[in-house]
Amino acid sequence: MALTDRVNVGFGRVLDRFSASSTGQEEGEDLKQAVVRIIVSGIAFVTVVPGTLAGYWRDLPTGILWLFVIYLPFSCAVWWWMKTHPGDQPWRRTIAIVCDIPALTYTLANGGAGMLPLFALLLWVTVGNGLRFGPRILIASTVMALGSIATAAVFNDYMRQNPYIAVTLIATAVLVPAYIFVLMKRVHKAYIAAREANLSKSRFLAQASHDLRQPVHAISLFTACLRDADLRQSELGMVDNIDRSLQSISRLFKSLLDVSTLDSGKVVPRYEAVAIADILDDVLQQNTDMAQANDCKLGVSNCKSVVITDRALLTTMLQNIVSNAIKYAPGRAIMIGCRRENGMLSVQVCDQGPGISPEHQQRVFEEFYQVRARGDRDIEGVGLGLSIVKRLAQLMDMKVRLRSTPGRGTSVTLAGLTISARDAPVPRRAVRTAHAAPGIDGLRILLVEDDGAVLCATASLLRKWGCAVQAETGVPAEVAPCDLVIADFDLGEGTTGSDCIKAVRRILGRLVPAVVMSGHDPGRVRDELGDDDIPILSKPVRPAELRSVIMAAAMEAEGRATGKAALS
Repeated sequence: MALTDRVNVGFGRVLDRFSASSTGQEEGEDLKQAVVRIIVSGIAFVTVVPGTLAGYWRDLPTGILWLFVIYLPFSCAVWWWMKTHPGDQPWRRTIAIVCDIPALTYTLANGGAGMLPLFALLLWVTVGNGLRFGPRILIASTVMALGSIATAAVFNDYMRQNPYIAVTLIATAVLVPAYIFVLMKRVHKAYIAAREANLSKSRFLAQASHDLRQPVHAISLFTACLRDADLRQSELGMVDNIDRSLQSISRLFKSLLDVSTLDSGKVVPRYEAVAIADILDDVLQQNTDMAQANDCKLGVSNCKSVVITDRALLTTMLQNIVSNAIKYAPGRAIMIGCRRENGMLSVQVCDQGPGISPEHQQRVFEEFYQVRARGDRDIEGVGLGLSIVKRLAQLMDMKVRLRSTPGRGTSVTLAGLTISARDAPVPRRAVRTAHAAPGIDGLRILLVEDDGAVLCATASLLRKWGCAVQAETGVPAEVAPCDLVIADFDLGEGTTGSDCIKAVRRILGRLVPAVVMSGHDPGRVRDELGDDDIPILSKPVRPAELRSVIMAAAMEAEGRATGKAALS
């Protein structure tokens, strides 16, 4: 990652075009070049025109003077054109280049010895065009520069009298771009190698995470079945220890999946108006068990603001920060709160842990970096949490601030959340309490899972909860009446959970509630489903999470039944 980042800073955009056939440059580069053109022509204007009027440039041809006068408004017009008509338009870039080099050629040819220093500007334009727009533009600009020097050598009296100057300029105009071309080629090879290594790492993480999630998911469900069995207290303690270990592995897989998904470049924020209290409640519920296990007191301050954000990504960021605080501040208080800053909303997580030394505070955002000292106790995880937070913050145009005092604690702030308009409030989600939810005893469930162990574990757990289960390894040809469909996303032979849900709904002739379980990126699964009402559970799924979703489906089914009864 480090090598890729360094290459991207200087040459990323150029190198992406090195192997392409001079594809159009994005509008930002054209706009930057237009700004530079205004600066250079402005400097020339304020240097030459007043000097000419004051008599310092008596021998300067009138044509060059008028060129300097005209070129500044021309440069401003080009900038305004690009600003008001954005877009990738290679022909517009070509017009600008064709105007730049002939203008320099005219100045060099008619300006005598006093204008020869403008060769530096000609060389700068040549190399700059190549670095901005790729090797083909570099070659074309070099050819035009050589033509410019040849023209100047014919018409410039000083160059005709000193031919070695023309030879020097021609050699420089060839050697410098050629050297730049070679450097671009070498760096391009390093860039490709680094990018391929990074993609290979991402593919490995994604595949390993997905393959290992299946058995861990099955173990988690079998463990839940054991907890409901007639076990002695000591045996239940062992089951609890297994469950806690599985939770640690689950968090590790979640981090690996997040990293591989970010590396793929397919993460696109989906902005919506969200009550920030809903997100904080989700984070609190997800971390309650872990906080109790570490003897931490986890609290959330009340906040009524509505923000424009990606609910899933912001939840992931806060989840990673809170999880870190719980791990590194056992037995201490942790508070999540919000405050307004410069018209934006910031979310802050504060703990009373041991704090972080100044030399570690910037490095904690690096991948796989952990603050460790000799004799420290082992901390679960591999040091990916805060690096994921930083990358997601950059993706969502937010800022992450860390403030820590050794011995007093640490606070991490997510700043830059846009607050929604007050006249368009978003109601908070209704909080379902356990005693208000209907029982799931007797709920009819169609379970579709191609992995035999996972199918057996899930079906056993559902039956222990009192559900009537039809277990299938693929899309069934016949479907008994059911209240809920629970399907894995990958069902083999080119079939997905989306296909299964559509087939079942078609067979039954109604919109049966459904749940999808998957080890893939939820965003990818959501795109495939095309239905925001279908919950997506990421494997390994915790039994409590699965039961909560089933209860919600039971409430939905009960609501429909009540509505039908009222209509009849």
